[in-house]
Amino acid sequence: MALELRHLRYLLAVAEHANFTRAAEDLHISQPTLSQQIKQLERTVGAQLLDRTGRTVRLTDAGETYVHYARRALRDLAAAERAVVDVADLSRGHLRLAFTPTFTAYLIGPLVAELNARHPGITLDAKELPQDRMEAALLADEVDLGIAFHGSHLPGITASALFTETLGLVTGTRRPGAEGPGPLPVQDLSDRHLALLSGDFATRGHIDTYFAGHHVTPRIVVEANSIQALTEIVQRTTLATVLPDAITHDHPHLTPIPLEPALPARTVTLLRRENAYRSAAARAFTRIVEEHVRTRGYALPEGSAS
Repeated sequence: MALELRHLRYLLAVAEHANFTRAAEDLHISQPTLSQQIKQLERTVGAQLLDRTGRTVRLTDAGETYVHYARRALRDLAAAERAVVDVADLSRGHLRLAFTPTFTAYLIGPLVAELNARHPGITLDAKELPQDRMEAALLADEVDLGIAFHGSHLPGITASALFTETLGLVTGTRRPGAEGPGPLPVQDLSDRHLALLSGDFATRGHIDTYFAGHHVTPRIVVEANSIQALTEIVQRTTLATVLPDAITHDHPHLTPIPLEPALPARTVTLLRRENAYRSAAARAFTRIVEEHVRTRGYALPEGSAS
């Protein structure tokens, strides 16, 4: 016979009341049923747990030892049930989030702030990762969610479209340049000095592809592996750069310069492992991301998933 939780509760009731009849009344079962269940438990354990020879029922030495562990098991089970409730109502939880570095500059801060404001009991492990490493981490169950770009994803990765990110040419405020009132032809960048993100960023590959497609080779005089460093450099020099419009719009010391043709837009996606368990914390964060995209007015991609 397989041991069941009710057998532990039956034994504890008899030990508490030292009487089968009163224990049965407390458990709302018949006395013969209780006696039978206790005997089944003793056969399963392979030891006599109760001494029935006296006027009252008492635990044997084996019974005392077994009850000690039975009480502990039931306490742990009750604690586990409470923990599940805590997780479900988001008073506790943990989220492992990865994102490509560009999003650190304009997206991750507001999302984490909103998560902490709504669900302060959720702890967060947030890390910057290149997209290929992010997808490998998702498949290895080292990360719950990732924020990256639509593309050719590894098998087993599910991508849900969030919004469309646009990029543009940027200079510091009131910097003199050749740009006029209309868009700047991309060919005019051939002789321009630029400061760009390093090859660690997926954004740099997107920019290089754009320039190559238009047969333009700007002079890259600065490469930076930090958005913050890049914006500091541009606003203090005559150098131009290429940044997501969301960063430029939120930065008071950067000036956008329209390009003709404009850089192609990219679809930002939320990545997860296919068929992976979605914790309450992961579901809550997903809702926060979707609400943030709507309220901030980000351009939505065509279709609901990528």
